[in-house]
Amino acid sequence: MDDATAYAAALASAREGMAEGGIPIGASLLVDGELLAVGRNQRVQLGSAIHHGETNCIENAGRQPASVYARSTIFTTLSPCLMCAGTILLYKIPRVVIGENSNFQASEELLRSHGVEVVVLDDADTKTMFKDWIEANPRLWNEDIGEED
Repeated sequence: MDDATAYAAALASAREGMAEGGIPIGASLLVDGELLAVGRNQRVQLGSAIHHGETNCIENAGRQPASVYARSTIFTTLSPCLMCAGTILLYKIPRVVIGENSNFQASEELLRSHGVEVVVLDDADTKTMFKDWIEANPRLWNEDIGEED
């Protein structure tokens, strides 16, 4: 599987979350060319404080040896928050592919400073989807990123 296909899985997961009334952030985990897991932000659906797209994806991957994460790439539709970046760093995932970072960016320099390769696709469809969603759901978005209205 290539990067485009793995990113498409993350984007499909984001759209699934949005259709469920949640926050449209999806992620996928690629290991040795195989899709190990996908996930999506499920804070709304699960009433969770921590099920962001990346953390949900890693949860869905289940228990894995460190060597698996060391060979992986995580794909995410939106630049990771600090919690998700911390999870990426904890599991020593060496590469992050981000759909877009114009609507949110908090951790890319942190990831790079720890040797993580950060690739930003600057995907126009993802930008539009997320911008429109934020405009329609400002209160939910602020809650997701730990801001007050």
